[in-house]
Amino acid sequence: MTLDFNHRPSIAERINALVDAALISEREATPPRTYLGASRLGHACERALQFEFAGAPVDEGAAFSGQTLRIFAIGHQLEDLAIRWLRGAGFDLYTRKGNRPDGGQFGFSVAGGRIRGHVDGIIADAPAALGLRAPALWECKTMNAKNWRACVKDGVTVSKRVYAAQIAIYQAYMEPAVPGISTAPALFTAINKDTAELHHELVPFDADLAQRMSDRAVRILQAADAGELLPRIASNRDFFECRFCAHAERCWGLAK
Repeated sequence: MTLDFNHRPSIAERINALVDAALISEREATPPRTYLGASRLGHACERALQFEFAGAPVDEGAAFSGQTLRIFAIGHQLEDLAIRWLRGAGFDLYTRKGNRPDGGQFGFSVAGGRIRGHVDGIIADAPAALGLRAPALWECKTMNAKNWRACVKDGVTVSKRVYAAQIAIYQAYMEPAVPGISTAPALFTAINKDTAELHHELVPFDADLAQRMSDRAVRILQAADAGELLPRIASNRDFFECRFCAHAERCWGLAK
């Protein structure tokens, strides 16, 4: 094997480095959340959520890379396309209040603003042939081919429990602002980022799941206020969730 001691970054590497640096700088300049996001409440570990809520710094090397930020950005663009496609197919889909570009995003805020959520959209009407009830929550996610196939095979409530929890709590907390949204099944759309295939499924309101997630949020807030640390999800650092946690060093560096 020959080692190249004179390697110079290619034009692609140099441009990508500049792009990623700009994305990282943009993210670092974004004010951190001061609330517990409903989209995260289905995460397996309550201690990890507590760290996130407290704004604890992530472990060294665990911050989002430029490539990851690009993946997020592409996902947002694909969601915008899905909105366009559904509207073209006859859905009366609201993503902003009044469906105006300057309209506020639909969402909720409870517990003095310490628990919040923003929904992707609300279906006011759909093609009659589909027999969908309205108003209904619309949630959209983008996935790689492997995760998308699992979602198609097993459904979102089994394959993506974080998303299922998000849907349930959105349906519950949006009910006062949009009466009937918890009665009609939510429409969940999954986009295969590799093939552009679309998966749609109806998700009935799971009141028990919504209550469990709401109770979890209260526990996290109460623990934060009391200066208490919630239990870890596992007793072994090699546990799957722990190996991919951005706060693993901080967590397992503590006595308990």
